[in-house]
Amino acid sequence: MFSQISGELPDVLCDFTPGVVCSDRARWNSVPQATRELVVREAEETLARAWPVITASDYREFTATGNRSRFEELYFTRRRMLNNLVLGELIEGAARFLPKIVDGIFLIAEESGWQLPAHNAYERSGARLPLPDNSQPVVDLFAAETAALLATIVALLGDELDGICPEITARVGREIEARILLPYLGRHFWWMGRDDERMNNWTAWITQNVLLTVFSLKTDQAARHAVVEKALGSLDAFLKDYAEDGACEEGVVYYRHAALCLHGALTVLDNVAPGLFARFWQQPKIRNMAEYIANMHVAGRYFFNFADSSAVVEPCSAREYLFGKAVGSKMLAEFAAADRAAAESPHLRGEWNLWYRVQELLAGHTIPAAELQPASGRDIFYPGIGLFIARDDQFSLAVKGGNNGEGHNHNDVGSVTLYKNGRPLLIDVGVETYTAKTFSARRYEIWTMQSAFHNLPTFAGVMQSAGEAFGARDVEVGFDEARARISLDISGAYPAEAQLHSYHRVVSLSRGRHVEIVDTYDGGRPAILSLMTCLVPTVTSDRIDLADLGSIFADGSGPIEIDEIDVDDIRLRSAWPEKLYRLRLPFAGRFLRLRIV
Repeated sequence: MFSQISGELPDVLCDFTPGVVCSDRARWNSVPQATRELVVREAEETLARAWPVITASDYREFTATGNRSRFEELYFTRRRMLNNLVLGELIEGAARFLPKIVDGIFLIAEESGWQLPAHNAYERSGARLPLPDNSQPVVDLFAAETAALLATIVALLGDELDGICPEITARVGREIEARILLPYLGRHFWWMGRDDERMNNWTAWITQNVLLTVFSLKTDQAARHAVVEKALGSLDAFLKDYAEDGACEEGVVYYRHAALCLHGALTVLDNVAPGLFARFWQQPKIRNMAEYIANMHVAGRYFFNFADSSAVVEPCSAREYLFGKAVGSKMLAEFAAADRAAAESPHLRGEWNLWYRVQELLAGHTIPAAELQPASGRDIFYPGIGLFIARDDQFSLAVKGGNNGEGHNHNDVGSVTLYKNGRPLLIDVGVETYTAKTFSARRYEIWTMQSAFHNLPTFAGVMQSAGEAFGARDVEVGFDEARARISLDISGAYPAEAQLHSYHRVVSLSRGRHVEIVDTYDGGRPAILSLMTCLVPTVTSDRIDLADLGSIFADGSGPIEIDEIDVDDIRLRSAWPEKLYRLRLPFAGRFLRLRIV
């Protein structure tokens, strides 16, 4: 789709400015005073902080122990500190923060590698090397993010930095050429796309930042054309793995690194070749991709989650609003505006991408006020990933079909997620803090990835298997005024050891009344259905009361057991309380009906 227009590129590709330069005092002074004061105060606080020291031992820790978080905290703290200082300087324009900005630039320029230790490999599934080889840079997510950060600084503060010493911007240019531009053009990284190989968020995310980097700096036209032609091929590779419905198979958290980064890449391209890329904003598939996040919203900070997504998602920013405007989606623009209004941090305090923060400061306050519209009338089915969503004034229901070979997969074919009155009732737990194990052959040893800890059956201890071959079949969906319903056979998600001939699940929402789950199976092993909740359950013979929120009436169950799960992982605790509960309902026969009120 994109690469077809390579031959239409103009001879001269324009510069891209990711915001406005520091000397444009009128624009920076237009940022609301309260936000200006907050940004300057955080820059002042950053002035008093010491830069983190990063040693070779810190880098090697990942291959030695599998721990990612300690190194990444040092790495991202440097970049967030630099962000704070740059934004303070852009807002204030008094040169007060420039000396420490220079220190930050040189610290990052002198890092041996910009790629994370967890990504320090030359093949997609290759062994992670313990230390970076600066003669062969790896272009990963955060090498590209780092380049975009430094290029944005040069684009917006270049004159002020040159006034101190021209070597500052020159050094940035040399480092980016060696670490990003030459390897990008000179070798193939898996995320660039080749033939039918499946891509993921890396493709759009890195491509956006490479484009941002190249066009924010004064690169020559030959390099610009070469980068754009390669980028267009990568964006085609990225889009080929999206169905026309626009669903992000990696979950709602990764929407912001996938579809929303496609928006970023297109924004750069649309500016450097004016008029040439406008046609893509009108593509139905692009619009569907844009609107996905709004369709996944439940209430407040809760979103329907699966795969490596959390149920609690940060508010929207100007980015989602601008995407909505670009594709002509009033629904997304209004959702983003209303959701953004709930943000505690109007300047994206925790964000490491400087362009996003600049966008928020310059555009955020111009977004018209909007009220969050109730999602109760919005039902949708995403056939590309088998995701069914239905709602009424009380319940928000999702059922995940698809297969167990999707990006960031959890073994969850057929799992149900249910909210009542905007509160979680049956949950998808999500994922713990990433470690080496998360993306290794031992991934499915992690309990949060296993079907036994989703709202699914287990057969004498046999759970679902990973891989594209393990999926749902015979999927039927219906929506009408009185009821929404999905029917599917999930037996194909289990290995032969489950001795399962069929497992037919029907989930329905009778609007204004209740939700019903009816499971019928034929197999050689006894079945136990797991139900996951964050609410304290009280169990009687055929009834489960979940705190003050709702009740589940069970027909066809044997004695129900409760497992209490302690939650101490910081990532899980961002969404859930310190204890979760797994209800285990054994089938008394071949049939189990749950009615949830």
